[in-house]
Amino acid sequence: MSVESLEGRKCYEFGAAPGLTAEQIEAMLGQLDDGWKVVDVDGSNRIRREWKVKDFMTGLEFFQRVAVIAEEQGHHPDLHLVGYHNVTIEMWTHTTNGLSDNDFIVAYLIDKLEAPASA
Repeated sequence: MSVESLEGRKCYEFGAAPGLTAEQIEAMLGQLDDGWKVVDVDGSNRIRREWKVKDFMTGLEFFQRVAVIAEEQGHHPDLHLVGYHNVTIEMWTHTTNGLSDNDFIVAYLIDKLEAPASA
């Protein structure tokens, strides 16, 4: 099954993004950097990526760059900074209680950012 490239795409308006099938999720995941994983949280598929950053401020600066993307796209990931240098980003679409194109579009844009300095 082929899916549309994520390059140059914008997120759907709130509530308009349809949920994805398992086959579509696998195809979309193939367009992202290797660090992204599909995880099940309370019966809902999400995509998650983890980084180990140099220090607390590096994590916060990275989150600021991610926040700009999230605001531009109108789709907001969960951001976690734990133990001062463990960064996790997790996304899913609440209206579908699973994954939609929007999650993969934002993840793709995050992948295009300069990686945070690592520990």
